[in-house]
Amino acid sequence: MRVNRVNRARRRTAVGLSVAALTVGATTVAGPAVAQPKAAPAAAADCSAAYKIEQTLTTGTKWSMCWHYESEAGLVLENISYQPKGEAAPIRVLTSAKLAQIHVPYDDGSVEYDDLTGAGFGQGLMDMAPGECPGGTIKTVKVPDAWDPEHPNVKGLCTTTRSRGHAYRMQGDSASKVFQQQGKDLLVYTVNQVGWYEYITEWRFSDDGAINMNVGATGSLSPGDYDAGDGRGWPIGKGAKAYATSHSHNVFWRLNFGLDGNSKNKVEQYDSVVSPPAANGEAPRNKTTRKAITKELAGDAKNMRWWRVVSTTGKNKDDHARSYELVPGATSKYPGRSFTKRDVYFTQYKKCEQFASNNLRNCGTGAGKSVDKWVNGQNLTHPVAWVNIGFHHVARDEDQQPMPVHWQGFSIAPRDVTAMNPLTPPELADQNGKPDNGS
Repeated sequence: MRVNRVNRARRRTAVGLSVAALTVGATTVAGPAVAQPKAAPAAAADCSAAYKIEQTLTTGTKWSMCWHYESEAGLVLENISYQPKGEAAPIRVLTSAKLAQIHVPYDDGSVEYDDLTGAGFGQGLMDMAPGECPGGTIKTVKVPDAWDPEHPNVKGLCTTTRSRGHAYRMQGDSASKVFQQQGKDLLVYTVNQVGWYEYITEWRFSDDGAINMNVGATGSLSPGDYDAGDGRGWPIGKGAKAYATSHSHNVFWRLNFGLDGNSKNKVEQYDSVVSPPAANGEAPRNKTTRKAITKELAGDAKNMRWWRVVSTTGKNKDDHARSYELVPGATSKYPGRSFTKRDVYFTQYKKCEQFASNNLRNCGTGAGKSVDKWVNGQNLTHPVAWVNIGFHHVARDEDQQPMPVHWQGFSIAPRDVTAMNPLTPPELADQNGKPDNGS
């Protein structure tokens, strides 16, 4: 294992500014978890078979996408399309999706790290054994600008499928028929080591059209960080002598939307306000308002607030514009840095803007190196979403050894992408819209 355990158990060697060439893939057909022995040739720009992931789930939904690997960001997914039953052609959702930073500040103020652009996240891709990719395929990845140039090929990308439980259940007012469906997901994930931590970066594509993005931190607590006091750490081991230093994991994702294959999408914000009951009313009232986001936005998640990205070219069979809604997960927002103070950013696409902090690309004089600096009033016609989910890690005895995975993430859910539930059984296919009550 390539373990860097120097300087608070992490090597913080500055990584190069070059963004990596495309990596290498292996087979794409789901099957036994067999790691491929050799890397494939360089990928063509149109996504050759080695760099394509396609999966038709048992419920009939098909997901397809391309992939490549970058030396800092790690896995990048591109041209992500979704085709449920009943749709004649795939529906493009995202032009690209990737991690944009893992920012790790320690509670004692001694250090903070940008794991992607300052700690070798992409270089820490780990080999996976077949048992880590149950029922799936492990693809071989060529790590660009590998720190170990003699061993650039890593059996490190798993694609597999997994059940997620009930997709729906409906019995209605009769016990004669129960409609139920067990949901299926396509999973795509890697494991990257940074010092003592190992990050599982998971992309989960559901048969109902949702995409779930999660990062799980596991591995070990750093043995060099047992020097905190009360309020900055937690005692681990016998007695109260060694306090593991608390710290945060602020994970950013970058989503370049391209609904229906067009980058000209719209962003809308929805807010609901609950008012007291009206005169002689039986219950409080709730009104939801829509706000068009026409310029770049640094947004705060609030109770009963949500955002969606809307297609300007595609509609479903009910003549409603297709869109995807952002569904944030649980978060502990870190107020210590300007770029971590907001939950969501929508910026106008700019190629050089790749990382939420410590951005390695040159965006010009005065452009700034973090996402908060890029929200400067531009019209929003090609939106890129940056989602920030934080986790404050206060260690516990159960964190050793090894440390259980702690997850953080969010999802995007289809809103009017299809006219009905994409998993609707044939017997209910005519029940679209207001029910006919015979009146």
